[in-house]
Amino acid sequence: MMRPFRAKERALQGAIAACIGRSAARKSGPKRTGGATMRIAGWLAAACLVLTAPATAKDASATLWRGGTIITMDGETPATAEAVVERDGKIVFVGPELGAREAAGKDARTRDLNGATLLPGFVDAHSHFAIGLQTAGGLDLADPAIGDTASVSKLLAAVKAYGAKVPKGGWVVVWRYDDAQLAERRHVTRAELDGIMPDRKVVLLHISLHGLVANSAALKAAKLRDGMKPPAGGVMPSDEKGRLTGLLFEKAMLPMSAVLPQPSNEARLAALDGVQMRYAREGFTWAQDGATNPVDLAFLTSPAAQAMLKIDLALLPFAMTGIDAVLENPAMTPGARFGRVKLQGIKFTLDGSPQARTAFFTRDYALGSPDGQHPWHGQPVTSDAAFQALARKVHERGWQIFVHANGDAAIDMAIRGFDALGIKAADNRRPVVIHSQFMRPDQIPAYVRIGVGPTYFSNHTFYFADTHRRNFPDEVVDFISPFTASRAAGLIPSNHSDYPVTPLDTRAQMWSAMARTSRSGVVSGDGQRENAFQALQALTTGPAWQVFEEDRRGRIKAGLLADFVVLDRNPLTTPVDQIRAIKVLETVKEGETVWRAN
Repeated sequence: MMRPFRAKERALQGAIAACIGRSAARKSGPKRTGGATMRIAGWLAAACLVLTAPATAKDASATLWRGGTIITMDGETPATAEAVVERDGKIVFVGPELGAREAAGKDARTRDLNGATLLPGFVDAHSHFAIGLQTAGGLDLADPAIGDTASVSKLLAAVKAYGAKVPKGGWVVVWRYDDAQLAERRHVTRAELDGIMPDRKVVLLHISLHGLVANSAALKAAKLRDGMKPPAGGVMPSDEKGRLTGLLFEKAMLPMSAVLPQPSNEARLAALDGVQMRYAREGFTWAQDGATNPVDLAFLTSPAAQAMLKIDLALLPFAMTGIDAVLENPAMTPGARFGRVKLQGIKFTLDGSPQARTAFFTRDYALGSPDGQHPWHGQPVTSDAAFQALARKVHERGWQIFVHANGDAAIDMAIRGFDALGIKAADNRRPVVIHSQFMRPDQIPAYVRIGVGPTYFSNHTFYFADTHRRNFPDEVVDFISPFTASRAAGLIPSNHSDYPVTPLDTRAQMWSAMARTSRSGVVSGDGQRENAFQALQALTTGPAWQVFEEDRRGRIKAGLLADFVVLDRNPLTTPVDQIRAIKVLETVKEGETVWRAN
């Protein structure tokens, strides 16, 4: 998703380069702009077709896609093509079918879409790929087979049934625990977990990934004792008797994280294909691990993992854990590639989760802190000085900066940090603020000035908006993930799932951006709704631009990777209430099918 001038200039440069095959043409293309540029580019593209057709006609490796709706996502308005030709993993022609047949040659394979819709492969803007390798070990409350866990008693029963299969003294790890979805709307306590399973270490990992509840055996394993005070940037409440309640959020989680069981490399390798297929079946050809720890960094860049990957994967080494080892490793440079793995940038975290009430705001939560303390507006997990010092260290080494910031006060911290580094839009450093959930309108011009790519999280309007309304006024909740306001200001947003915080479901992501409707049916910010094309941009061109991949993926255009997703219907003509029913039929990575329905 480029600015109009840049798009026109590149169209001309690309046409010349494709015609004469010289990299110099890409570097020194003409300076014309406007309609004349596009007419010349079109003439050159047609001339190239004539000049190259005889040579390409002999190449039997080409594949011609036709017979359906092909949405190219190339431009700021919807555009379609009759046919696409792929050769050696790249797109070599997009346009009329007659021209495609000439470009493909008589021995080309033909893929008839049979009325389906072809789009560029979806680009994951932010999720936690590596956590998917861990959720295979434990009780995942998102699994429908577990049954109803919507009250404290039902949840405890499910945990007890699962834990009975774990040897005494072992770990019972529960994923996607959500206190807001319990009938009682409160956290499970340490005492309740002790009551069902005192002889095993039990940990309920919160849906936000920013907290947990532990029983006494688990607390003991983490060397957390009654009477201890929470660390700065952490939440660790005690009851009236001074006993820890078992609730640990943000930095208070770190001792528990250090002792939780981790899968072996063999277990990770065994889970790898299943996890990448979760992405592929949603149409993703690029996935992201949004906070890569040293163990996962070593595993995912290993030859064994590289050999198994069928889709591309971006890693964001986590600034707070072992970052010096990354910076001192000559093999781990900004943008370094290990097979299908790319080191994209360095991830920082400034605050917590709004649904967990640990995000950092300039206003108070109506419900108070996670343990009910008032007043409470959350807190940062680091200081301005610490963030800026570490950010400068990686910025000066050429790394792209990714910052987790949910509350408006944390977003203020991110802006102050970028300004301290002197980053401006003209520098083209493209810092990304992950979530940017509760932005204020006055923060958008700062993003424009700095050149921030906001990756929004429209699923919040479905999964968590009802919870947010218990804490904040309507006008605050209605401005979460402000797509419309950001686009109007010239920003290039993306949309993400934050998997496993919310499920991997690309059509649900589209729908939540278009409908902005909560579980209870309340619309959060009618004026910030996306149309179908914009919702697709946030899954293709937007995230591709944010990671400097706009010349490789996100569009169906000659010269880009032949990464496609085939849908059973056209999202641009599908009513909003039916968007979630669209099915992914096939996902294609560089011309090869990596996933197909049935």
